[in-house]
Amino acid sequence: MNRILIIRPSAIGDIVMASPMIRVLRKAMPQAHIAWLADESVRGIMDHHPDLNEIIYWSKERWRRLAKSMRVADLISEVRGFSTYLKKRRFDLAIDAQGLLRSRLLAWLSGAAVRIGLDSREPGRFLMTQIVSRGEDKRPMSSEYRQLMCALRLDPETFAPEIVLSQKDRDAAKFKLSALGISNRFVLICPFTTRPHKHWLPERWAEIANYLAAQFSLPVLMLGSVHDADAGHRIQTLTDSPIYDLIGQTTLAEAAAIVEQAALVIGVDTGMTHMGTAFKRPTIALFGATCPYQNTPSPDTVVLYVPQTCSPCKRKPTCNGRLDCMGAITVKQASLAAHNLLESNDRRHSHSAH
Repeated sequence: MNRILIIRPSAIGDIVMASPMIRVLRKAMPQAHIAWLADESVRGIMDHHPDLNEIIYWSKERWRRLAKSMRVADLISEVRGFSTYLKKRRFDLAIDAQGLLRSRLLAWLSGAAVRIGLDSREPGRFLMTQIVSRGEDKRPMSSEYRQLMCALRLDPETFAPEIVLSQKDRDAAKFKLSALGISNRFVLICPFTTRPHKHWLPERWAEIANYLAAQFSLPVLMLGSVHDADAGHRIQTLTDSPIYDLIGQTTLAEAAAIVEQAALVIGVDTGMTHMGTAFKRPTIALFGATCPYQNTPSPDTVVLYVPQTCSPCKRKPTCNGRLDCMGAITVKQASLAAHNLLESNDRRHSHSAH
């Protein structure tokens, strides 16, 4: 397999969790050309990985707009053009790390003779040459992507997520932090994701921010997309101490660079939180409606998850908006985890300094 295409177009958190495949493939095939197919919405997050030869960007939104507006001829032209673009690269192997109809279609459009992908209830299995089970044990982080590597008879023993940033993005992040008056250690909270039923309660975010400011004298910074501005403002109004806000004011790569610099990351099941683990930052991940992992390769990641009879419900909550699973995670639990991680990290730095 000299030319390999990894297809995991979107969902930042899933891209982070799929990233260990790159190192495994490179170790097994040092001379291979390895490309990653990504959606335009995640531009910048994979561009600097040293073991990737190429990033191929695709616009899901453009295809969706053409389909929605019934511009069938234009859509067919776009699909054919993109298929031609992929086939010119002569991929031998396409790895569908998403398991959706559209990702299976992209694998088929690539022209790769071997098309291996994750199992799901989605149609389009006939587009693949091999379907791989996601495995029974979902507790380890990135478990389904490990299954893909095992199916290829590769050794996924070391399987940790990895995001590589440019110095330009790091410098831009430092500049934006400096503009807020943050020049040293800070806590990053990531309260938002695209699915509201994965959110923690606003008043609890305010409580944990107050605790961190009072106990550790650390500034608390909040990240999110432009769509999270109102929800972020609500959390700010509930706190006694200020929460610094960069919601919607960074590129994806700059946001990642801010995660990389945080003394502590606390977040829900969202890409920024998973990046905390990838960067080996002390991280607290809050899960309820989803729990894609409970064990991580980083000893500095704590997963808080209180199973309910209805969890994980994923995309189909049955609690009428009560969010019982997220409500079961208390501020006391989060505060204790934060205290232990920060104290442990401080002790480690103190020992290394001596």
